[in-house]
Amino acid sequence: MPRQADGLCPAETRTARVCEAGLALDCGRRLEAVTVAYECYGRLNAARDNAILVCHALSGGAHAAGRHQGASKPGWWDVLIGPGKAFDTDRYFVLSSNVLGSCYGTTGPSSIDPASGRPYGSRFPVVTIGDMVKVQRALVDSLGIGRLRAVAGGSMGGMQALQWAVQYPDAVQSVVALATSPRHSPQQIAFNEIARRAVMSDPNWQGGDYYEGERPRSGLALARMLGHVTYLSDTGMRRKFGRRLRTDGVQYGFGREFEVESYLEHQSRAFVDRFDANSLLYLTRAIDYFDLVPPGGTLRDAFRASDAAFLFLTFSSDWLYPPYHLEEVADAARAAGRPVGYREVPSEYGHDAFLLEHEAQEPVIRAFLAEGDGYNPWRHPSLESLPPCPPPAAATRPGSPSASWPPSVP
Repeated sequence: MPRQADGLCPAETRTARVCEAGLALDCGRRLEAVTVAYECYGRLNAARDNAILVCHALSGGAHAAGRHQGASKPGWWDVLIGPGKAFDTDRYFVLSSNVLGSCYGTTGPSSIDPASGRPYGSRFPVVTIGDMVKVQRALVDSLGIGRLRAVAGGSMGGMQALQWAVQYPDAVQSVVALATSPRHSPQQIAFNEIARRAVMSDPNWQGGDYYEGERPRSGLALARMLGHVTYLSDTGMRRKFGRRLRTDGVQYGFGREFEVESYLEHQSRAFVDRFDANSLLYLTRAIDYFDLVPPGGTLRDAFRASDAAFLFLTFSSDWLYPPYHLEEVADAARAAGRPVGYREVPSEYGHDAFLLEHEAQEPVIRAFLAEGDGYNPWRHPSLESLPPCPPPAAATRPGSPSASWPPSVP
C-alpha cells in the first residue's frame, strides 16, 4: 500500500463502500450500503498487524494528520501522528475514518437517501457508538486487517475506542482512551440537550428537512457557543480573556463588548460554515446513549472478554469529562485482569487538552505502544512503569505569547 500523509506528502481523503448487504442498526432499522470516508498514514506491513485506528471527536473527520493540497491547517491530531511522533508512521499504519452520522464524507443525515434521491434529513435513523464501530470494523475488514495494533481516540473518539474493546475483543490488541467516559453523566446529557434544543428551535430547522432552503445557522451557532465553553477551563479563560473589552469602554448595550464574547462569535461562525446541524443532533444523541456497562452487569464485566491492554489519559482541568470518569474505567479494567496504564495530565486547557498537550502525552503513548512491540504485554499485570506525564512547557500554557490558544476544536 502506498505511503500516505506522513509529513512529506499531501493527505488524501478516500471513500469506500462497506456493508454492501446492509447495516443492521441498534435502533432496529437498517441502512443500505454505507459510504465511509477515511485517510491513512504510513505503510501497512506484510503481516498486516501494524495498523492503528484513530477515532475523532464530535465534530472531527477523517483528516487526522498531514495537510490537504493547498490547505493551511493540518489534520486534527497532526501533533501526534507522523514520523517519530507518538503514532509513529515509520512504524505503524495509521487509519482514520469519519463516523456514521457525520457530514464529512461518511453516510449521514445530509447524504442522499437512495430510496428518494434526496437528503435523508429527518428520515435518517438514530445511530449509536456501537453502530459507528460496526462501520469502522467493516472498513478495517475491507483493508484485509484482522486485528488492530491499537484503537485510540479522545472524547467521543475515546468512546469508540472503548467500544471496540467490548464489541470486538478479539480484534483489538490495545486501547488508548483520552478525556472520555464510560457513560454520560446527567450534566453532560443536559448540555447536549440544550444544544439540540437550540438547533431545533431555529425556524429554519424545518423538522430536519432543510437542505433545499435556508439552514438553521442561528441555532447551530448557539449550540456551538455552548459546547465550546465546556471545552475550555475557568483558569484558561481567565488567563486568555480576563474581563477585557473589545470596545472603548462599556457601551451599556447588548452588543459584543467582551473579548470572550467576540471569541465565541468567531468560533460559532466558523463552525456553521463547516458542520451540519442534523449531524450535531445525531452525534450528541449517540454519545448520550453510550453506556459501556452491559445490561444487568457491571463495568468490570464489560472487560471480561477483552485481552487488550489499556492506556487512559485524563486532564486535570477537564470539567466536561472529569478525571474520575476514566479512573472508574481503569479500576474496572484492572479488576477484570487487564493491563492498565492511567495518567492524569496537569493542564489548564480543559477538555481541549487532549488535542493540545502533545508534549505530555507523546512519551506516555509511545511507551505504552512499545509494550506490545517485541514481547507480549499481557505477561505484565501492570503498566504503571510508564513514564509520568511531564508538566506542560511554559511556552505552551495559556497566557504565553507563543501559545496557540484557544484552539480551533475539530
